[in-house]
Amino acid sequence: MSKSELEALLGFQMRAAGLPTPKREYVFHNTRKWRFDFAWPDRMLAAEVEGGVYRQGRHTRGSGFVEDCVKMNEAALLGWRVLRLPGPWVGSGEALEWIERGLNGKT
Repeated sequence: MSKSELEALLGFQMRAAGLPTPKREYVFHNTRKWRFDFAWPDRMLAAEVEGGVYRQGRHTRGSGFVEDCVKMNEAALLGWRVLRLPGPWVGSGEALEWIERGLNGKT
């Protein structure tokens, strides 16, 4: 499944579960214009769908991985909690469970 298909599936799952509606493609950094796939700015919670995990996609190769580390570190320094959700978790429903825990403040 492509990253955009995974994002659409996760969006459907969140709506079906009655979760608060996230902002899509939310720009969280003024200079770099980085975006989160899903974000709840009032809770400083974001979710990133990680596609291509087993296909050597951009995010799992050298420079793409390093750039993602910079993005996630900047997000952390700005106070964001970021959930990284691999494609298999979206399909199994585990991603939704992580989001529910994040929204409810459960550890």
